[in-house]
Amino acid sequence: MTILNLKQLRSRLESEQKRLIDELEQLEASGQPAEVRREGSPFGKREEEATESFELEKRLALENQVSANLAKVKLALLKFEKGTYGLCDICGQPITPERLEALPQANLCMACKAKQSRV
Repeated sequence: MTILNLKQLRSRLESEQKRLIDELEQLEASGQPAEVRREGSPFGKREEEATESFELEKRLALENQVSANLAKVKLALLKFEKGTYGLCDICGQPITPERLEALPQANLCMACKAKQSRV
């Protein structure tokens, strides 16, 4: 892998990190209780609580997914600092440039990822 490709991948990771941090902040800010109440509903407060509960679960699931993606990106950037970027975390072999191009935060080669998926 050329130095230019590594710089591009690092730049993509840094951009993705910023985007994920912004998205996480927006999700957390949207979690503030809304003062909007449904008027005239025959189910009253129970309907509101069920809707709020569903929205909270959905937001928390999204936050968890974004946080997990952010952790992977941070790990990839840390591997750049350590000089181990592009090496499989399990076997230590190089990850193919095509895989890194498609998924810059990849930490496993295809063989180890396939083994992990079967377990």
